[in-house]
Amino acid sequence: MSKVLQDIYILTDSGTTIWSRVFDPKINAQMFGAVMSAINKFAEQITESGITNFELIKKQFVIIKKKDLLFIGNAGNKVKQKKVKNELNRISEKFFELYSDQLHRIKKFGDISLLSDFEDHIEPSLEDTINKFQKAFW
Repeated sequence: MSKVLQDIYILTDSGTTIWSRVFDPKINAQMFGAVMSAINKFAEQITESGITNFELIKKQFVIIKKKDLLFIGNAGNKVKQKKVKNELNRISEKFFELYSDQLHRIKKFGDISLLSDFEDHIEPSLEDTINKFQKAFW
């Protein structure tokens, strides 16, 4: 695995962010989740399958939906979209491998403390955060 993803969000179908790891935080994770869920719902109404990706000037976002959860990851535009999607699929598989038994509790009661160690399991896919970079040089 290579460090491909900058940000990753895991959302419930209703738009609640249950887990995120953000490279350079600029927006509240819950706000991001609500907006992305709304965009996906809109896309589902038009296309019946939802949105799978979109691009900004310097970032691309890839979205996969599995078991009523949205996994959203982004990377720089120079990274091939297929590579981003493959990493996101690996991460979603790892998520379900680790937390399938606890998903009901996470979704129903919002007990996201159960996910506190998830970043440790997917660290090889994640670019170092701005904070880690700054700490290394300051």
